[in-house]
This record gives sequence, C-alpha cells and structure tokens, in this order.
Amino acid sequence: MIGLLDKPTSGKVILDGKETTTLNDGQVSQYRNEKLGFVFQFANLLPDLTVLENVMLPQQIQRSSEDVRQNATDLLIKVGLEDQIHKRSNKISGGQAQRAAIARGLVNRPTIVLADEPTGNLDSVTAGKVVKLAKTMAKELNQTFIIVTHDKHQFPDVDRIITIKDGKAFSEEETTMEITA
Repeated sequence: MIGLLDKPTSGKVILDGKETTTLNDGQVSQYRNEKLGFVFQFANLLPDLTVLENVMLPQQIQRSSEDVRQNATDLLIKVGLEDQIHKRSNKISGGQAQRAAIARGLVNRPTIVLADEPTGNLDSVTAGKVVKLAKTMAKELNQTFIIVTHDKHQFPDVDRIITIKDGKAFSEEETTMEITA
C-alpha cells in the first residue's frame, strides 16, 4: 500500500500528510515518482542499457538530461560503481547490480525508499556489503528506508523493527543505533 502500487479496498493511505486514495492514476504516478524510491529483491535493470542509463530512468521524466546524468553519476560514485558506469547492466555482478538499484532508488531524492528483500538474492558476503551501503546512504542523504526482510538480524542498526504476522503488526521494537568513530 505504501508504494501506491495497489489501492486499498477500505480505509485510507496517507503519505507525507497527503491522502493518496483520492488521486487519479496520473497523480498517483507523479506522486510515486516524486516521493518514493524502490529497491527490489532483483535489481530489475534493463540489460541493454548501461548502468548509468538504468539509474537515470526515474529522473528522465522530470529533469533536463545534463542534470539527470550528473545526479546519477554522483550516486553511482557514492555506491562505489564509478568504474562500471558505462558497462551494460547485464555485464556486472549481482552485488553491483543491487548497488546500482539502490542508486536508482535514490536518484529522485524521494521522501521514502521502499526496499523489498534487497539482499534476498545475494550471497551472505555481498548481502552484508549491500546492507552496509543502504545504511550509509540513509545516513549520508538523510533518507528514510523501509526495508522488508525475512532476516531482521541482517539489519541490526536500524531505528525501529516492526514484525508483521498474518498481515498485522505483531510487535514493534525501538532500537538505538550506536555510532563509534
């Protein structure tokens, strides 16, 4: 529901103070593009495009091409893919593809980044790197990430954990993130 990919059968969806259930399809698309970023279990990069072109896609709808290119390039550098920018996305590893997907999810500077099992398709070492990257990006860019996972232990340094059971919030844990220098 938060991703505005489905409409509720009852109730309301209010995001950033705006009731979204009354918006038409065009308004929902615009709102989603401006306010939400997505990172999926599979990177879903278009294989015939370069890594940079894939990251630029969400922004190309609203901004000039030079601004889009620079913003996407800056994000790819932040996620450690500066040497992969011009490669076709089908020529990079799964971990690199997931880092590109994180950059793509952040490219519009959304209010919320929704990450659905972002490490579910990766080996444990690569998954650990992706988790660390998501945490770093959230902190550096002051982004809110909502991460859905079956392994809450993979994300130990989050602000809050909500466990869902049978479609309902089952428990909620406030956590404290300790940062050491």
